Amino acid sequence: MTEWLKTGWRSKPRVQMPTYTDTAALEAVEAKLAKYPPLVFAGEARRLKDELAAAARGEAFLLQGGDCAESFDQFSADGIRDTFKVMLQMAMVLTYGAKVPVVKLGRMAGQFAKPRSADTETVDGVELPSFRGDIINELDFTADARIPNPEKMLQAYMQSAATLNLLRAFSTGGFADMHRVHSWTLGFAEGQGTAKYQDIATRIQDSIDFMAAAGITGGTTHEFSTVDFYTSHESLLLEYEEALTRLDSTSGNWLAGSGHMVWIGDRTRQPDGAHVEFASGVLNPIGLKCGPTTTAEDLKELIAKLNPENEEGRLTLIARFGAGNVSEHLPRLIKAVKEVGANVLWVCDPMHGNTIKSDSGYKTRPFEKVLGEVREFFAVHADEGTVPGGVHFEMTGQDVTECTGGVRAVSDEDLSSRYHTACDPRLNASQSLELAFLVAEELTKLRSENRSKAAG
Repeated sequence: MTEWLKTGWRSKPRVQMPTYTDTAALEAVEAKLAKYPPLVFAGEARRLKDELAAAARGEAFLLQGGDCAESFDQFSADGIRDTFKVMLQMAMVLTYGAKVPVVKLGRMAGQFAKPRSADTETVDGVELPSFRGDIINELDFTADARIPNPEKMLQAYMQSAATLNLLRAFSTGGFADMHRVHSWTLGFAEGQGTAKYQDIATRIQDSIDFMAAAGITGGTTHEFSTVDFYTSHESLLLEYEEALTRLDSTSGNWLAGSGHMVWIGDRTRQPDGAHVEFASGVLNPIGLKCGPTTTAEDLKELIAKLNPENEEGRLTLIARFGAGNVSEHLPRLIKAVKEVGANVLWVCDPMHGNTIKSDSGYKTRPFEKVLGEVREFFAVHADEGTVPGGVHFEMTGQDVTECTGGVRAVSDEDLSSRYHTACDPRLNASQSLELAFLVAEELTKLRSENRSKAAG
C-alpha cells in the first residue's frame, strides 16, 4: 500500500476550490500557517472518535450544529456564547429523551469555506466569481472582492483559535453547569405557552431535584458542571488543511489540526478526488455527506477508501435527502453498509435537502420540512433495525428570521426583518430548541419500542 502523504491530494482532481493567481503569496501564507500551533490535539480527536463509536452503537447520541458559514464581520464573543448556550440546552433535552450521553459537536472554529452550485454568479448582467466564504474571498459584488486572497486563511486561523479559546473556557468554567442550563430551558418552555414542552422541562427538573436530594449537585460533581465540546467543519480548502496537518508523536499518525472532525461534502466526495485523498490519511473522525445521487457502489468505494480498517467511530454518514425522499434513498445505502459489514454512525442532516426560495425571494427552510425529514430518518432506521445516531443542524443562537415556521411562526413576510446569513438559512435559537424537544419525543418513542421488542 502506498504511504499517505499530506501533499498527496495535490496530484488528484480538485473541485470546489479557488485558483490563487499570486502563487508566491499563497506559498508564504502556507509556510506561515505550517509554523502555527494546531488548533486541536490528537488526544481530543481520539476521544471524540470513541464517543462517536458509542453513538453508532446506540450508547450515545450526536448533536452537531452551528453556522452555515462563519463570518469575519459577524464574529463576536456574544455570538459564540449564544450558539454554545442553545446547543447545551438542546443537548440536555436530547439526553432526557435518549437516556444516553449527547456528544456536542459544533460547526464552529473552521466552517468558513462553502461549496457553490456554480463557479460564477450574474447580477444585472455582470458576471463575477461566486462568493466561496470569508476564508477565500469577499461577499461584496465587485471584481476585486471576488479575487481569492490567501491572506484570509491567516484571519480564519486567528478567529478559529479565539473561538476555541472561548469555547474551552465556557465548557469548563461553570457556564455549562447543568442547573444553569436547565433554568434557561425552563424559561423557554414557559415562554412558549406549550404544555408538552413545559411537561418535558418539568420532568427534567424533577430528575435534577432527585439528584440534588441524593447529594449529587453541580457544585460537588465535576461531571455536572463541565462538558466536552468539539469542533468540526467541511475540509474544503485543502491548502489550509494541509498547512495545519501535524504528525502525532504518540501514534505516528497524521492529525488534521484544524478541527476535531472534518467532513466531505456531497459535491466533493469523488473517490479518486483530492478531498477524499486528504481525509483518507488523517486520524480524525471523518464525516461524509450522502445525498440522493450517492449510489450504493459509490458508498462502498468511499467506505473502503476512508475507513479501510473498519474502525469504530471513524466514519460518520450524514444523510441529506429532503423531506419525502428519505424512504427512497436511505434504505439502499443502509443495505450497502450491511453488505460490507461497515462500522458507521448514521446522522440526519435535515437542512440541505429542504432549501426553497420563498415568495418574497429569500432562500429559506420550512421548519415542518426539517422536522419531517428527521421523523422519516428515525422511521427508516426503525424498519431496518439500525441505529439513528445523531442530527446535524445549521443553526445560530441569534434571534434571526431565516427559516419559516416553528412555535413562534416565522412567516415568509418576516424573513426580511432579521435575515443575516451570508450563505444558507439557519434555525434561530427558539426553532433549534423546539426541534430538540421534538427529536427528544422521537428518541423516547424509539427507546420504548426497543424495550417492547426486548421484552417480547
